[in-house]
Amino acid sequence: MSTQVLHTVEEMRKWRAEQRMSGAQVGLVATMGALHSGHLHLVQTAATECTSVVVSIFVNPAQFAPHEDLQEYPRTLSSDIAQLQSLSLPDTSLVVFAPRVSDMYPRGISTNRTLQRGAFIEMLGLSEMLEGGTRPHFFRGVCTVVAKLFHATEPHRAYFGQKDVQQCCVIKAMVDDLLFPLHIKVVPTVRDKESGLALSSRNVYLTREEKERAPAFYHGLCRAKELFESGVVEGDKLLEVVREEAEKCGLDVEYVCLSSPDDLQSVDVVGGRGAILSGAWRMGSTRLIDNILLGFEF
Repeated sequence: MSTQVLHTVEEMRKWRAEQRMSGAQVGLVATMGALHSGHLHLVQTAATECTSVVVSIFVNPAQFAPHEDLQEYPRTLSSDIAQLQSLSLPDTSLVVFAPRVSDMYPRGISTNRTLQRGAFIEMLGLSEMLEGGTRPHFFRGVCTVVAKLFHATEPHRAYFGQKDVQQCCVIKAMVDDLLFPLHIKVVPTVRDKESGLALSSRNVYLTREEKERAPAFYHGLCRAKELFESGVVEGDKLLEVVREEAEKCGLDVEYVCLSSPDDLQSVDVVGGRGAILSGAWRMGSTRLIDNILLGFEF
């Protein structure tokens, strides 16, 4: 299928006006490119519910700290477009929005927060824990760029993968707080069929040996879910089995946490509204995250 590629906010708004006139239902899949099967699944999910789908491809400087991998982050626009064009979406209009940094940040953008100028969005109370504990800049950058994408594309629905579960919670709360007229749909994590490793653009950094060990964290999450389904609700027991599996394979675990799905605060037991079991670990210089839902679904 042919895919239209737009590079400026002006082009996007012109296209969006045409969609409005035709009564199209518009879905957004926001990405930083380096597309993999998980991204394509989001697009296919959006296409089942929307007549037009925008796939944004933008490596967002605001969510990187000065010491992180902004410059090394893979930029593969041509192959990303080719992957999208290979999809069979006969009843859906597909558009790629690949804006320039100067379009998204007219005042310029530095990865050094003290040098940043302009408008930024923070979700206080949801951004400080878990990923925010080691990456305090991250969700400020995510919320800001996602809000800009919402304004530029005006979607009826936006689709995000459960792998980034805290991001999903933060964005859903931002949409509610800032009165965005759209629905957020969280799509289950897509995993490697053999190992269970969550698909991620950063997996390309892993060596063969690291790819063999990395799924141990997910295996621990699965063991914890089995325990929960057998009646175990105590957080310490669920966290311990995740750590045990990770330690067996020598994973450098950064954190494992059992959290409330309402406010992401750490909890001691899985309550009636369920809980999120999540964590982060490093394989060499590559940082990975994963999670599993206990007793609830988005």
